[in-house]
Amino acid sequence: MKRGLIYIWLAVFALVTGCKKDFDAINTDPNQVAPSNFNSDYFLSGSQWNYINGITGYNGAILFQSGWAQILASTTSGAANYYSNMDKYVPSGQTNDYSGRGFDLGYKSARLSQEIIKNYADNPEKVNVVSAATVMKVLAMQFVTDLYGDVPYSQALQAAANITQPVYDKQQDIYNSMLTELDEALSKFDASKPKPAADLFPYAGDVDKWRKFGYSLMLRVAMRLTKVDLAKAQQYAEKAAAGGTLSSVSEDAYIRGDNASGYRSENSRSLITPADFYQVKWSKTLIDFLKATNDPRVSAIAELPPAGIAGAQNPDLTGNNTFANQMGLPNGWDLNGGATDITNAPGYPGASGNDPIGNYSRPRQAVYTNLNSPQFVLTYAESELLLAEAKVRGWNVGATTAAMHYANAVSAGLQSLSAFGPAATIAPATANAYAAAHPLNTSSTAASLKQINEQYWATTGILLNFVEAWNNWRRSGYPLLTPVVYPGNFSGGNIPRRQLYPTTEASINPANYRSAVGSLTAGDVFQSRVWWDK
Repeated sequence: MKRGLIYIWLAVFALVTGCKKDFDAINTDPNQVAPSNFNSDYFLSGSQWNYINGITGYNGAILFQSGWAQILASTTSGAANYYSNMDKYVPSGQTNDYSGRGFDLGYKSARLSQEIIKNYADNPEKVNVVSAATVMKVLAMQFVTDLYGDVPYSQALQAAANITQPVYDKQQDIYNSMLTELDEALSKFDASKPKPAADLFPYAGDVDKWRKFGYSLMLRVAMRLTKVDLAKAQQYAEKAAAGGTLSSVSEDAYIRGDNASGYRSENSRSLITPADFYQVKWSKTLIDFLKATNDPRVSAIAELPPAGIAGAQNPDLTGNNTFANQMGLPNGWDLNGGATDITNAPGYPGASGNDPIGNYSRPRQAVYTNLNSPQFVLTYAESELLLAEAKVRGWNVGATTAAMHYANAVSAGLQSLSAFGPAATIAPATANAYAAAHPLNTSSTAASLKQINEQYWATTGILLNFVEAWNNWRRSGYPLLTPVVYPGNFSGGNIPRRQLYPTTEASINPANYRSAVGSLTAGDVFQSRVWWDK
C-alpha cells in the first residue's frame, strides 16, 4: 500500500497539481518527461485516490449526501455548523466551495485515467491497464454527471489539444457514451497480458476481478436509467450479468487509508474531528429501519457515548453498543435553545449527564475512527441488489431468482463490515441466518422494489458511501424520506436533488456553463433535477 501511495504522489506531482495551462505544458513541452520514459501505469493509483477523495469526507459527501439521504444527522451548532448543509439544507460559510469539490476531484481522477488511455493506446501489452483506466474514467464521470447534470465529456480532458472551454454534453449522451466505452473496454481484458500496476483496490491488478468490477459498474450505470430509458437499462443490465459481476464479499472494491504516509481515510478524519465526533450521529431514519428487523449491524456500527460532554467529546473513549439502547438522532434539530432545539423533539430521551445529545447513537468509535479504514467504492452486496431488481423487472440476468440475489445481498452487506476490523465483523453464519429470516417480499413488484432499494440505501449508507445511497434514493424513491423544513434552507423545503456547479465555471467557461444551466429544471440550484431523476 505504501509503495502504491508513493506512486500516487509521483503521478499527482507530474500532472494533477497543475492548472489547465500546466497540463498543456506537460503534454507538449519537449523538456518534460515523455510518456515513453514514464510508467503511466502509476496514474491508475492517482485516478483511484482522487475519485475516493471526491466521494468522502469534507470534499462534499459527508457534508451533503450523508444527511440528505438521512444516514447521518447532526445538531450543527457552534464549531460544527458546516453540517447545516446536510442536516437542515442551510448554507454554511463554505457551501459553494464544498459543492464544487466533487467536480474538481472527479475530473482529476478522469484526467489521470485518460493519460493512461492516450499514452498506451497502441501498446497491446498494456491492454489491461488501459481497460482498467477506462473503467476508472467511467466511474469518475458517472460521479460527476450524477452530482451536477450536464457536464463536459466529449471535449473534456483535452487541454493538450487547446480545448480549454469544453462544451457541456447532455447527460443522456454522457450515459450512452459511458456504456459504450465500458462495453468495449471490458471485452479487451486479457489475463495473458501484464496486470495493471499500482492498483489501490484490494485486487492487486487481478484482471478477473477488474472485469467483474467493471461489469458491476456497467450494471449500476444501466440501472440509473430505469425512469428515462428502460430499454437501454435492460439491454446493458443483461449485458453486465452475462459478462459476470462481482461474485463474493472478497471482491468488494474499496481503498484503505495509509495515514503513516499521509493518505488517511477522509471519512474517518472528518468523524474524528472533535466537534464532529461529538455532534454527528446516526439518523433516526436509519436506526429505526435497522432495529425494526433486529438487524445485527446495529450493535456493530452504533454506540452511545460515555455520559457527560467531556467523555462524549473524547475520541479515545469507546461507548455502549448494546442493541436495545441505540437511538438515532432525528434530522433537522439543533442546540440553539429555540423552537428547533433538540430538547423539543418528539421522543427526546433526555440528557446523559450534562450532555443533551448523549442518548443518541454515534458511529461506533472502534469502527469508524481509524484513519486507515476502508473507503468503499462498489460492493458485491450492491451488485446483487441491482440484479435482484433487474430480475423483479423480468429481465434476463441469469437463472438465479430475485429472492436469491436479495438473500445474497443482505448477507453480504453484513459481512462487508469486516473490512473495518474485528469490532465490526459479523460472522457469515449470523449474516446468512439473518438473510434467511428476512426474505424478499415477492407479493408484488412494488413490494419487492421497495424492499430491495431500502436495503441498498442502508447498505451503502452504513459503508459510508453516502453519494451512492443518495443517488439510488433519487432513482428509486426508496426509502420514503420526509424532508427537513428548517428556516433559511436553500432547497425550498425539499431534499436537495443535485449540487451546484463550481462558481468558477461561470467565469472560465461562461457560454457552455449558461447552456448547461438552461437545461436544468429550475436552474443552477439544489432542487433542480438531473436528466435521469424523474
